[in-house]
Amino acid sequence: MNFFTRRCGLALLLLTQAVDAETDADLDNGPVQLSPIVVTATRTEQAADETLASVTVISREELELRQSTTVAEALNGMVGLQFSNNGGLGKTTSLFMRGTNSDHVLVLIDGVKVGSGTTGAAAFEHIPVDQIDHIEVVRGPRASLYGSEAIGGVIQIFTRSGKDGSRKSASISGGAHDYFGASASLSERFDKTWINLSANYERTAGINSCQGSLFGGCFTNEPDRDGYKSKSGSFRIGHQLTDDLEFGFNTLHTEGETDFDGSFTNETDFVQQVTGGSIAWDVTTNWRLTTRAGLSKDENENHLNGVFASRFDTKRNSRSVQSDYQLNEAQLITLGYDYLDDRITSSTAYAETSRRNEGGFGQYQLTAGRWSLQASARHDSNEQFGNHETGGGALGYFADNGVTTTVSYGTAYKAPSFNELYFPGFGNASLNPEESKTAELGISGNFQGIDWSSNFYQTTVDDLIAFDMATYAPANISEAKIKGVELQAITLIAGWNINTQFTFLDAKNEDGGPNHDNMLPRRARQSLRVDGDRRSGKWEYGGTLQARSNAYDDLANNDRIGGFVTVDLRGSYQLTPQFLLQGKVNNLLDKTYSTAANYNQDGANLMFTLRWQDNN
Repeated sequence: MNFFTRRCGLALLLLTQAVDAETDADLDNGPVQLSPIVVTATRTEQAADETLASVTVISREELELRQSTTVAEALNGMVGLQFSNNGGLGKTTSLFMRGTNSDHVLVLIDGVKVGSGTTGAAAFEHIPVDQIDHIEVVRGPRASLYGSEAIGGVIQIFTRSGKDGSRKSASISGGAHDYFGASASLSERFDKTWINLSANYERTAGINSCQGSLFGGCFTNEPDRDGYKSKSGSFRIGHQLTDDLEFGFNTLHTEGETDFDGSFTNETDFVQQVTGGSIAWDVTTNWRLTTRAGLSKDENENHLNGVFASRFDTKRNSRSVQSDYQLNEAQLITLGYDYLDDRITSSTAYAETSRRNEGGFGQYQLTAGRWSLQASARHDSNEQFGNHETGGGALGYFADNGVTTTVSYGTAYKAPSFNELYFPGFGNASLNPEESKTAELGISGNFQGIDWSSNFYQTTVDDLIAFDMATYAPANISEAKIKGVELQAITLIAGWNINTQFTFLDAKNEDGGPNHDNMLPRRARQSLRVDGDRRSGKWEYGGTLQARSNAYDDLANNDRIGGFVTVDLRGSYQLTPQFLLQGKVNNLLDKTYSTAANYNQDGANLMFTLRWQDNN
């Protein structure tokens, strides 16, 4: 057994001893959560409550308990996270993490970077929830470890692995708007080999996605239902070649079609695919080498009323080598190299269709008594904009009363997208990367059974890319200052597991022009999410309340998006040890609201799911 395994085992042992102090009544009324092991915050294994970053982990069990049908539904309203959606299931979905732009968040699937090279953002709407094992959310800059895109934070999605042993499951769902969904998953472990196969299908007739006009929204009025359907499959295998050598391979493929309202295109056939492989070698008991290779594809063929209009395909080839060396039980040094090659193929003639980036990074982690330190630096060499350096550091103190205090500072950047650089008649090949600086204070602890945390941060983004009306092209002309407060409290009250999350956000335009001091588009100042769940015998029931203050859809702050409050209720009944019946009412109060101007959200709607699971 190598040192890395012992390190994780010690963390779990300490956590288990802490859980032993809980009463049987607590265990009966709700699950006591162990602090999970995360890898995204530092690219090394850590217990989540030992990291110096603001981290949230969503487990497979939580996804099923909340009956989440999309990634946005699972994450929306959590501290620092606001999603916008263009009209229902399968429609364009954007994430604004800590008030930064929608392309300022790095998205990984099983360690592989995903996203469109043309738009610069990931398609959250096409990631199948039924294929997900867990999600790690890291708030705050991580460019000094990952390079471009990680200004607001990082979201890493892990597919099911089979590493935990034999498990077979299936589900079938039906609901409003002719929704139908079906999924199946098979996990097996054979001594030193583990494997998972999963498949999913869903379709819906949808809602009318947009109340548009010739001058706003989708710039057309098509009062019809906009459907969506997708099918997906994933395969993952791992094998322990020797006691010191482990191999892994994974692939996730999703394809389908989505309809929407638009004057230039109103139908898209899409393909999303992520494939990766890794080899981890414990050279000695305190030195691990890991190599990874990945390929992600984002393919979109657009039509207008069935007639071909355009095609945009992206391929991202990535490779990495990482060395983790444990100097002693208190110090860990990480050195790594990343290679990324972006290529696009399109019916539109771009001036350039490929771009390479090479990055080298280093990280030092120290634990000294109640103090913990993390420092990292990275150098990127990009074929388009040249060299770029980023850095970050965090210091934490774990007091004997259970209160943890952290301070951190980090720089980050975002490389321009191919659309911003090279789109015919629109692009500007002279664009520089957007740059940011973030300072943060975090305080967390436990008070009379309440796990609480608070984070205070300020981010300044320079050289923001915005459309320059003087040249009719994008330019580095904008700046933004973002201040935020994130508060969370988790507790058990009368058998109810209550999770309350509140975010205050002050995201302002600081460009010195006519829009100076205006709110950045689609960022609400206040957002609240409260989840409550309870178990009673064979029943589980709960609900989610979400509230968001008003926002604006434009830089001039003329197009107002009204605030809203929604309530979802859910329940389930264990029919047999293998069968579970679930039901959910979304938007119980039938509120009319939107998260993007002119784009509709669904009213009150109902969904049922029958799940089967066999762990033998």
